[in-house]
Amino acid sequence: IHREPETFTPHLSTSRTIPAEREISLGDWVIPLSPGKMNLLRGGEAFWNVLGRHGVESTIFRIPSNFPPEESDARTLSGMGTPDILGTYGTFSYYTVSPPEEANSMGGGAVFPVEVREDTVTADLVGPQNTFRKGKPRCKVPFTVRMDPVNPVARIELQGQEILLKEGEWSDWLTVKFEMLPYLETASGILRIYLKELHPEFKMYVSPINIDPREPVMPISTPDDYARDLARKVGCFYTQGMPEDTKALSNRILTDGEYLDQAFFVLNERLKFYGYELNRFREGFFFFYFSSLDLNSHMFWRAMDPAHPLFSKEVHKEFGWFIPYLYEKMDEVIGKAMAVMDDRTTLMVMSDHGFVSFRRGFNLNTWLLNNGYANLYDPFSQEETQFFDNIDWSRTKAYGLGINSLYLNLEGREKNGVVKEGEEAERLVREIGERLCRLKDPLTGKRAISGVYRPREVYRGPHTQAAPDLIVGYNREYRSSWDTILGSYPLEEFVDNEDKWSGDHCMDPSFLRGVFLCSRPFRNTNPSLQDLGPSILKEFGVGTPKEMIGRSIFG
Repeated sequence: IHREPETFTPHLSTSRTIPAEREISLGDWVIPLSPGKMNLLRGGEAFWNVLGRHGVESTIFRIPSNFPPEESDARTLSGMGTPDILGTYGTFSYYTVSPPEEANSMGGGAVFPVEVREDTVTADLVGPQNTFRKGKPRCKVPFTVRMDPVNPVARIELQGQEILLKEGEWSDWLTVKFEMLPYLETASGILRIYLKELHPEFKMYVSPINIDPREPVMPISTPDDYARDLARKVGCFYTQGMPEDTKALSNRILTDGEYLDQAFFVLNERLKFYGYELNRFREGFFFFYFSSLDLNSHMFWRAMDPAHPLFSKEVHKEFGWFIPYLYEKMDEVIGKAMAVMDDRTTLMVMSDHGFVSFRRGFNLNTWLLNNGYANLYDPFSQEETQFFDNIDWSRTKAYGLGINSLYLNLEGREKNGVVKEGEEAERLVREIGERLCRLKDPLTGKRAISGVYRPREVYRGPHTQAAPDLIVGYNREYRSSWDTILGSYPLEEFVDNEDKWSGDHCMDPSFLRGVFLCSRPFRNTNPSLQDLGPSILKEFGVGTPKEMIGRSIFG
């Protein structure tokens, strides 16, 4: 997460949408006279483009931080950072006659109350904003669910598609088209439906509406027809950057078992695409990304850690096998690659971080408030403060945003900055860092923060100005709390993590090293993620561009 220092507005650091510069209004319609744009905010040149300039063909399957995909001669499919059709990282829909109490504050999903009349439910699928209409209202598509009055089965009718689902059954991919401009412009999406319950209460989950790879409403591949070709030859697939619906599990819309079904859809789909691409790979460079280990370790670490607040013997017995099983599946993936290798092929296997349990959350902004580095306009509304809406910036020196970032309210940079650059800023950075490193959790007596780092200590290159003033490296089992990430100020400094997102890696990297395996010896005994690009280039006899950070592990 980055922020605009003039407004403190948070935004995703991976990509940004820029609307059309010119448009005309015709009644309720808005007609753009110039195209809008989606910009990839990643800096630097991708190593696969360097390979392409030297005649090396590449297939890059869902590499993170490549949405929209950079123009390239390589076959690329965008991965982490790719939104759903709403432009979010994944928003599910939940239709029920009994909405949960927290429905209005449910992050990552929308709850729609419905009524059952004569064994029938009618409702709307809510789609993207219609930028061709004034006010940009959401597009909607109606659907109908007709329930059998006796048997636990229903017929779902959606834009001419009719499917029968039993209670507790998932649909295959369904297509939905949202009309943007009559007869001229539609947005095509794909979704899955899970019929959770029919009787005594109607409950139906609809997955985030993914960009349809056969008719992408946003660019998701290079060349443009690569995504279409995959869908045509292998079948429809999740295009959303983080396909496992962790939000539905965290919000208790899906049970552990129901989420597991959805996670297996993702894994089996990826295994199918991996087999397809591996079988046709002959020469050049091939990258393939699996999300299953990462996202499911986030959600099921509690099944393996007896000290986690959400651990139970029942959860361990039912789901403690899942993460070890995923490691076995990745072993099989590696084995398939090894089986087709010859002596002119190099295989690298990499996880970009490790994992630990996330047991306790730290409210960084609350700590800053309690220690005089921040002030509120209305102290009695502390718990209601969101997105810094109650902060007296004239008396605030520092604030936290995102999981690991701490910023000074710097004069000349922030809109109402009060900290002078130079000696005062340096003293404040040193003081806050030292105090955070001494901080102990009163419940456990453990240090909550392992290290606090300055950008110049950990980053190099031309984009370091985007870094925060301090990077907070949390200790084992600790992480920034959910409430403090987007500018909230809860009452307590420390809280138990009672979210099913129970494992994490946004802590101090000194104890979260990833895994690196290579089929040939390498000289660098302490390889880092940034060494990967130069190492791959060296394997093809290509020199490393001067602006590329890292060095070849092969010497």
